[in-house]
Amino acid sequence: MMADEEATVEAGSAPAQSPLVEVTFQKNPARKQKYLESEPQALGITQIGLSVFEISCVSLFMAQDSGFYGLDISFIIASLLVIIAGSVAVAAQSLHLPTLKACLGMQMVACVASVFNMFLTVIKLAEHPIHFSCWVYHYDENSTAVDVCQKAENAHSHLFAEGVAIQAALVAISITLVAYCCKVVNCCSPAPKMPVITVQAPPVQQ
Repeated sequence: MMADEEATVEAGSAPAQSPLVEVTFQKNPARKQKYLESEPQALGITQIGLSVFEISCVSLFMAQDSGFYGLDISFIIASLLVIIAGSVAVAAQSLHLPTLKACLGMQMVACVASVFNMFLTVIKLAEHPIHFSCWVYHYDENSTAVDVCQKAENAHSHLFAEGVAIQAALVAISITLVAYCCKVVNCCSPAPKMPVITVQAPPVQQ
């Protein structure tokens, strides 16, 4: 009788057996590394370089009094925003979450600024006075003046067409960085979780 009671006590005090295989879902610790796949340093430096080039061209026209002052000031301000966004994209390589969120916000701003600059460039291309000044020389017998004016008009058209292409490239860069930032920050969807399988060794029977 005493032996049965001791066996009952031992069975009741034994710990509950855990399953040999346990599946849990955890956040991916390497999720932030996705941002580095976009080559943020190269894209950020490209944003800065192209924007500085565009600002230099616009400043040159302003210095020669051959630009649109109001449009040019707006263009420069928008380009400065793109430069700031490129700098934040390079700084976000540290994978610091607040910096990544700042990068996401600034790249959205840069995308809008680049589209805005693209429209300004098209407007300046269509309304620049040089397109109308060449008509004056068509009534002049001096063919040299006509040739010089037409060459200047062609150079002007090529420069502004290049400006449109640059702004399109800046829009593409901003969209790319926004897409990779969204994968890290998870602003549009919950953070993905990866399954973790834990295998436990069975208890050794003595």
